[in-house]
Amino acid sequence: MTEAVAPEADLEALFNAQTGQATWGELERAFARGVLIRVDPGLDLVAVACCVARDEASTLQGWMSTGQVAPVSAEEAQAWSGTGTQFWAVVAAPFVLAQAIPAATDSL
Repeated sequence: MTEAVAPEADLEALFNAQTGQATWGELERAFARGVLIRVDPGLDLVAVACCVARDEASTLQGWMSTGQVAPVSAEEAQAWSGTGTQFWAVVAAPFVLAQAIPAATDSL
């Protein structure tokens, strides 16, 4: 028996509820397991999670071809280690999707 995928609104609500802030230290284990995926800040993290859950390969391939969605590289991991970078993160099994939160800049 295969598991049915939830309707779009339910899936979005589920991922919204499961999205939270994380530090690199909290994401490091997912990186070590090879399941940490970087999502460009210009994309909607929940929308990407929905695409992963629905196995929307063509949409994901488009984002991957432009570098907007990609496995976290060793260089990125090293750059984030110890910097205090905060992320929005959500599990879209078997992956953990992470999106760096841009540092606040003072405009005054």
